[in-house]
Amino acid sequence: MNKKILIVDDERNIVEIIAFNLKKEGYEVLKASDGMEGVALAFSENPDLILLDIMMPRMDGYEACKKIREKKSTPIIMLTARAEEVDKVLGLELGADDYVTKPFGVRELLARVKANLRRQAPAQETVEVEKERNALTFGRLEICLDRYEVKKDNDVLELTLREFELLKFLASQKGQVFSREVLLEKVWGYEYFGDVRTVDVTVRRLREKVEDNSGKPQYVLTKRGVGYYFDFTE
Repeated sequence: MNKKILIVDDERNIVEIIAFNLKKEGYEVLKASDGMEGVALAFSENPDLILLDIMMPRMDGYEACKKIREKKSTPIIMLTARAEEVDKVLGLELGADDYVTKPFGVRELLARVKANLRRQAPAQETVEVEKERNALTFGRLEICLDRYEVKKDNDVLELTLREFELLKFLASQKGQVFSREVLLEKVWGYEYFGDVRTVDVTVRRLREKVEDNSGKPQYVLTKRGVGYYFDFTE
């Protein structure tokens, strides 16, 4: 079955160009011209990925992203004409997985779409995997690899796909420290042209969900001046 992409943007010419190229790649395309319509389609049509503009009538992309994230973990790529770092970080803080700054090349956008849709192959694990459940367990935290699900004290945590992929990658190679650049390559699946703030924001959001105290993490740790790693001691 073809992957379904929802484009939410009020600039018709941009929508048509994106839609044309997505269809050429074999994707099914849905369109919305404002944030309210986009949120409604996100819930009713269950797209596999959402391209979400920021500046739109009725409801902007930030609010739309926030509402979608309350119920869904669908990958979201923000489309923005704003180049300021604070705008990009705000989108990521609200739950976006990625962003592309206008004007963008079609090939770049398609690469981002493919990277965000791609399920990462399971990393080589250096911790024992519970074969019958295909899960990694660390104290109260359980990472269910097949179901793309994380539990803490048997309660399911609401992680985005990107947050899950980052946690899985780090946990499957416990104790190994990875730089932000390497994590962008291994988890995001492409080079981010040095924009490492994406990793920092995703780590912060992940800690808020899996840690008892995000300021004193037990699982996702920082090696100052180097990068991030996963560790856990009972």
